[in-house]
Amino acid sequence: MSALRFPALVLFDLDGTLLDSAPDMAATVNRMRATRGRPPMPLEALRPHVSKGSRAMSAAAFPELGGEVPGEMIREFLDVYEQELGRHGAPFAGVAELLAAIEAAGSRWGIVTNKPEYLARQVLPKLGWDSRSAVLVGGDSLPERKPHPLPLLHAAQAVGVGIADCAYVGDDERDIVAARAAGMHSVVALWGYRLPGDDPLAWGADAQAATARDLLDAAPWRGAP
Repeated sequence: MSALRFPALVLFDLDGTLLDSAPDMAATVNRMRATRGRPPMPLEALRPHVSKGSRAMSAAAFPELGGEVPGEMIREFLDVYEQELGRHGAPFAGVAELLAAIEAAGSRWGIVTNKPEYLARQVLPKLGWDSRSAVLVGGDSLPERKPHPLPLLHAAQAVGVGIADCAYVGDDERDIVAARAAGMHSVVALWGYRLPGDDPLAWGADAQAATARDLLDAAPWRGAP
């Protein structure tokens, strides 16, 4: 790895890694619950499910479904979320400094998320990231999505950076599985969303970081290009 401390391209997951979008998601499921005469779901009860996607969040909000969430409910979730998107959430502490440091070092950064691309593209301008992110790959941008390595490989190719010069940071096991399959240095974002039974130590990542600011240190990047 160069003296710049960062790989040439640092790719990030979005929800639970760069962005604390749980408040937007809570507003979404609580609007859905309200239309059905249900009381609000506490934010902290929903937070662990956010990185698992719209189906998992809907299942958590309506446990009587037993995990069998109908397609029309997923569509309702996405429609309501589009209206709540960016209204309540914010970047995690330290993310702004981290992205600025990557840029100042002459490296680039981008986003590979399982969120539908049309929704991810609406988030970026609200954060001022649309002109800064070198690449954005959504969950429906390609025939495969994480944990398949294709989105990460595609992102690197789109920016013109070799896999050996990339790293991926994410808060979910599928992020680490995808990074390992792609041959990228992987870092677990421990500040993100996890279910009580999740064990990041078992995911086989190259490094872990308790906060985004910890990625300003050389240690998590040790062994990266």
